[in-house]
Amino acid sequence: METILIVGGGITGLSVVYTLEKEAAKQKRDLKLLLVDSAAQLGGKIRTVKENGFIMETGADSIVARKMKDSGLIEELELEEEAVYNAVGTSFLFREGELKQIPRDSVFGIPTSIQSLAESPLLSDHGKVEALKDFYINDRKFTEHDSIGEFLEYYLGKELVEKQIAPVLSGVYSGTLHNLTIASTLPYVLEYKEKYGSIMKGFATNKNQFLGKDDKKFLSFNNGLSTIIDAMANRLEKTEIWLEHEVEQINKTDGKGYKVYFTNGKVVEADSIVLSIPHNHASRLFSDKELHEEFSKIKTSSLISVYVGYSVSDGVLPENGTGYIAPDNDLFCNACTWTSRKWEHTSKGGNLLIRLFYKSSHPTFSEIKDLNDKDLLKIAKADIEKSLHINAEPVVSTVTKWTDQMPTYQITHPDTVSSLEEQFAQKYPDIFLAGCSYYGVGIPDCIENGKEIAKKISENVLLK
Repeated sequence: METILIVGGGITGLSVVYTLEKEAAKQKRDLKLLLVDSAAQLGGKIRTVKENGFIMETGADSIVARKMKDSGLIEELELEEEAVYNAVGTSFLFREGELKQIPRDSVFGIPTSIQSLAESPLLSDHGKVEALKDFYINDRKFTEHDSIGEFLEYYLGKELVEKQIAPVLSGVYSGTLHNLTIASTLPYVLEYKEKYGSIMKGFATNKNQFLGKDDKKFLSFNNGLSTIIDAMANRLEKTEIWLEHEVEQINKTDGKGYKVYFTNGKVVEADSIVLSIPHNHASRLFSDKELHEEFSKIKTSSLISVYVGYSVSDGVLPENGTGYIAPDNDLFCNACTWTSRKWEHTSKGGNLLIRLFYKSSHPTFSEIKDLNDKDLLKIAKADIEKSLHINAEPVVSTVTKWTDQMPTYQITHPDTVSSLEEQFAQKYPDIFLAGCSYYGVGIPDCIENGKEIAKKISENVLLK
């Protein structure tokens, strides 16, 4: 019987074993499946914390609804009744000491109409006129491997990109836009420009794909995002799960397969291995300088998340608002989500819950990255008072640090991943890289990546 070891119990690793069990059942074949994780619980960057009537997500807080629509997984896991969607509201930029509204009729800050462009409070008249060249210039060919920043600036102008688009996109994708590829951010903009002659026209025509029905872009679950982790884990019938088991080294055996050594002294032999862990953790498992050099080309950033909950109504927030982005140096935070407003299920009593994000891209991050939780909470409270004029004492707070764990897909990223795939195919056949370090940061991307890896293994093992 073939032994498949999946290292990493986040959403990607779970997707791998969940799909493998289904494939094995379909083929009426037995596999020995072992899922291991160094943490005390499954979920990776998905973890829900419940305290004092609040629901807080220490990592990812939602799923892009349009990407999950066609997968059928929510229905398969019988979670339709548990699904909840974000409230529709206004997003702001905190600039020059005040909140300025991002035009609602925009996608990632990109206007979907001339009216939306004209009414933007974030742009000068010159910047608005410059952006109109998108409607009549189409004289340069870009590829998906070109810079998204360079592409957008060429057709929409520097001011619109810097003042309205970059703050929004940088809140979704870590890194500066000029270091990110079109493929890793907005691959469809190439088609929009070619098909409609205008990026803005393309987004206007396809706006519903991004906004979704009734503007419900994102989904979560009534009891938190960990619901999908628990549901997938509970469906596993043939998989053995080891928690608090950290892999230390992987060596080839004399024959086909690998010996896997754990820090607690355990040793496992496996025919196939899926490494669904951060690339810098995967790199340490091999004594291979060429692999180490290639892994080191993948760039990451850091993030600190701070939740603050109050025993006051979220009615103290600006009407219809759901949060703001802080692109300048007025605050320590990069962004602030008004969680109880955006996600009603996170505060059953209607009390105020706020989440602040501190990213390593911010110039002041070096000043706070080593602070303890107590001091980080002080920073968060100061940012809240300055931006929202709230100085009440919190009744709950949660601080989470994700140090060097946020992938940054720079222009060279696709070539690096291709090189790693080739090296593993040649030197370590039947070991597969998986997860957000390589193939996409969103939860639906990770789920699909897990399915793809499982199908590759199925073809190698089950269909032979």
